[in-house]
Amino acid sequence: MKKLPLILAAGAFAAPMAAQAQSGECGEVSITEMNWASAQVVTSVASFIMEQGYGCDVSVVSSDTIPAVTSVAENGEPDIVTELWLNSTGDTYNELRDSGKVVEAAPVLDPGGVEGWWIPTYLAEEHPELTTIEGILANPELAGGRFYNCPEGWGCRVVSDNLSAALDLEGNGIEVFNSGSGQVLATSMADAVLNEDPWFGYYWGPTVPLGKYDMTKVDLGEVNDEIHAGNQNADNENPGVSDFPAAPIVTATTSTFQETNPEVFEFLQNMTFKTSDMSGVLAWKDENNASADEAAVYYLTNFQDEWTGWLSDDARSNLTALLDQ
Repeated sequence: MKKLPLILAAGAFAAPMAAQAQSGECGEVSITEMNWASAQVVTSVASFIMEQGYGCDVSVVSSDTIPAVTSVAENGEPDIVTELWLNSTGDTYNELRDSGKVVEAAPVLDPGGVEGWWIPTYLAEEHPELTTIEGILANPELAGGRFYNCPEGWGCRVVSDNLSAALDLEGNGIEVFNSGSGQVLATSMADAVLNEDPWFGYYWGPTVPLGKYDMTKVDLGEVNDEIHAGNQNADNENPGVSDFPAAPIVTATTSTFQETNPEVFEFLQNMTFKTSDMSGVLAWKDENNASADEAAVYYLTNFQDEWTGWLSDDARSNLTALLDQ
């Protein structure tokens, strides 16, 4: 942590030099900062790279998914919308993309938003049969005899309720515990892992718990899009079994930005974080009570093999020289 303020200060002093070196190549750029932790880290990393690598004058716009897409549709701003969860945009994003107002740059997380039912890895190693749902149904006591479900009102609660019914968890000796809040769900995992007890439940990533604790995803079988879509309906009278598909999460820009800033757009086409890496960064951020900017510098200093391949030769030279100071 002691090195982070020094690097950030170095970045601030280096900004005019980088801008001068890239003068006329970028200009003013606006980028969203969504109101959740991983998106804030993505925006901080992207902003730092655009400023220090490409000489952009970046302004950050606080937003959320629907307001950001609506603003692009109505005003053609901001230039860049990142960590856009496509399963939350309805038809608006597709209409903007199909009309040519928005250009999809790349998936910002690989393989995307990860959802599923999990057990601790130490449990999976001790009892490999628990890595499949069939194994858990056959050995409920080894998994603790309980499934930790999502809180009421969450989308995952509906899906997990339908899966629980289709698999007859309770008929197979597994109590379904409906968590009263997200904190209760996270704490149940933390308490179990710290005591090396069994735990079986729903979680998603990128998140702090999946970065902090070594968890193994339970194989629920193949993803069936039709069954999964039906399982999102609370009134589904015939739920089925399908694993959770990864949620597509992308960076998109206005078509004007793509045309006027092709080099920066190429960077955005390459900017893809591994979901597991992002969970690790979020865990570090939480453990160190760090800001999004500090978490961005942590990523830049510890994952250079990942992000240096995103950049042009000039931008790579600018960034590596700065971070090596």
